[in-house]
Amino acid sequence: MHSWPIPSVPFVAGAPVPLTLHDTADAAPKPVSPGPVATMYVCGITPYDATHLGHAATYLTFDLIHRVLVDNGHEVHYVQNITDVDDPLFERAERDGVDWRELGTSQIDLFRSDMENLSVIPPRDYVGAIESVDEVVEMVGTLLESGAAYQLDDEFADIYFDRTATATFGYESNYDEATMAELFAERGGDPDREGKRDPVDALLWRAEREDEPAWDAPFGRGRPGWHIECSAIAINRLGVGFDIQGGGSDLVFPHHEFSAAHAEAATGCPRMAGHYVHSGMIALDGVKMSKSLGNLVFVSKLVAAGIDPSAIRLGVFAGHYRSDRDWSDEVLAAAEERLARWRRAAATATGAAAAGADAASVIAAVRDALSDDLDTPRALAAVDAWADAVLADATAAGTDADAASAPTPSEGGASEFTGAGADIATALDGLLGVKL
Repeated sequence: MHSWPIPSVPFVAGAPVPLTLHDTADAAPKPVSPGPVATMYVCGITPYDATHLGHAATYLTFDLIHRVLVDNGHEVHYVQNITDVDDPLFERAERDGVDWRELGTSQIDLFRSDMENLSVIPPRDYVGAIESVDEVVEMVGTLLESGAAYQLDDEFADIYFDRTATATFGYESNYDEATMAELFAERGGDPDREGKRDPVDALLWRAEREDEPAWDAPFGRGRPGWHIECSAIAINRLGVGFDIQGGGSDLVFPHHEFSAAHAEAATGCPRMAGHYVHSGMIALDGVKMSKSLGNLVFVSKLVAAGIDPSAIRLGVFAGHYRSDRDWSDEVLAAAEERLARWRRAAATATGAAAAGADAASVIAAVRDALSDDLDTPRALAAVDAWADAVLADATAAGTDADAASAPTPSEGGASEFTGAGADIATALDGLLGVKL
């Protein structure tokens, strides 16, 4: 499946800073130490609703990671899936009276458009669950042969993963049994399925039901479970022990825990990924965004209303990626004002030696902040301080540029600025994906 066009990511002069990220499994920040090619897997959408701000926050988080890794001289092999066969997709299609394939295709197309508008670097491999069925069949077969999986003997011969198949199950989330049981039931699990060895054992292969899509397999026609889809797609493209597995914090358990356990049981590798990285949830006016509540803010609607995608990025980056954050009209207004102020400062800055040296120190501060577990509030504050100083000096000298005269990205972006303004604009485009 094709992804979306690659945005221009300019080279940023200066010394890059090695990346440190908080690892969920170890509950601590750790250096990211990839080889020449950094490897990253991020869970994609289930295409029954397009990109809301919660989705955007996740993909913008990993876009920043991607940009920092590129800035550090790494090629990045980024893989993302699409869960284009799943119950929520079928249920939404039935509700709306459309074919589930048609609904999925329309939402995937809208997601691509949203990612392009937000200047998110696309994955090298963008893989649908339908495309990966053969890989899942092979992996389920391996788990059955090793005893890590078992098949129920009833009307529907579903196949489940035995959670005891890996000695370290639970290491990623670090949740206790009660929390795992609660979250398993809340997040797509089926603890009450009769015949399971353990209520928390996860579905690997759902045997064919009437009016549901199914594929042939040696163990019976059916379709993939959710967790093994990501596991198979990731290890078949990145191998085990890849650098970063990521997604929203609501995926820590059961999804990421089981994805890792499936890979580890199938390959014997003790740890699927070096880092498990999770972004926080987004609330609207203090209430967590969710499809069930209907309080979603969609990227496509913001862009259609004339909101600059760079302002959306700045609104998301105003809080730290691991924190649960709020989105509101006030957050958006503050981001738009910040973007306008930065553009005005870049248009005002001259090519004087002092301004150039100041720009270099600002760029270094942005790099330091991003490499320290993506500390975007600190990065934005560094640019704020620079912009405020430039505009204050210009006001004192009577040379402040009119905000209305500041160029927009459609007029050329960084190429419209000179001296320190151009340096800052290039750095913000390359490191933050924000276009002045």
